[in-house]
Amino acid sequence: MKKKIVITALTQDEGAVMRLMKTVRSYGLEPGGHFWQDDLKNLSWLGPSLELAAPDCALWAILGPAETLAKPSVRTGLSLAALRLQAARGHGLPLLVLPTTGEVDPAGLPTPLMAAEVIPADSPTLGSKLTARANMPVRPAEAEYRLDVHGLPGLGLWIEAGPGKGRTWSGAMLGITGAEIAAHGVGPAGGPPERCVLEYPMQGLKLAQNEREYTAWGVRNVLDERSSYYISVKGDPAGLVFGPLPKGDEAEVHTLSM
Repeated sequence: MKKKIVITALTQDEGAVMRLMKTVRSYGLEPGGHFWQDDLKNLSWLGPSLELAAPDCALWAILGPAETLAKPSVRTGLSLAALRLQAARGHGLPLLVLPTTGEVDPAGLPTPLMAAEVIPADSPTLGSKLTARANMPVRPAEAEYRLDVHGLPGLGLWIEAGPGKGRTWSGAMLGITGAEIAAHGVGPAGGPPERCVLEYPMQGLKLAQNEREYTAWGVRNVLDERSSYYISVKGDPAGLVFGPLPKGDEAEVHTLSM
């Protein structure tokens, strides 16, 4: 069975897509993929995330102009797709960013994409690098936390966080910047609960991390690897902060940009 390369084409540049598909096939790999739809309101990232999370995907290639990749809405959508992929398959799937024009600084990518290797789309070594990366064994590392996103028709975007395997949190907190929190809940891992009991729910917590200000909600429910805290998001988040509910002034939190 051939290794499958899932191509996310950021623009309708059919010529660039056809050239990449030809390269993929010439190296004995199977191309697949989609043209990216920049439509966060309608959860356009959800379909690509399902394709990426499929077991036959061996590598994710993002193809397009650096200018398009820099758009905030595109960055957020790709970040959401990456978070869904990482929740489903871990953090080990190879990712290549292939700019067709302009330059992409890997350090400037959103946190969920920062493991990407940036290679110009016209690089003469692209085929060999695709082959090498697609055949790398994927060894997902165990994380100290779980983070997932859910796109629910009619209910919008929900973000899920909880402790990693063998860990517990004495309360939980999730915060965002660039958007608003509309609701929250606690329940089994894997999807927002229909109903729940919240222990000491909190809203409007203010945090400053990495020169960004976040608004967070939280609860004191004890969570383990099988339970999660959820928030419903209104708008397009530019960053997240999450972790166990802080005790006192010290906060053990994780942050990511989108």
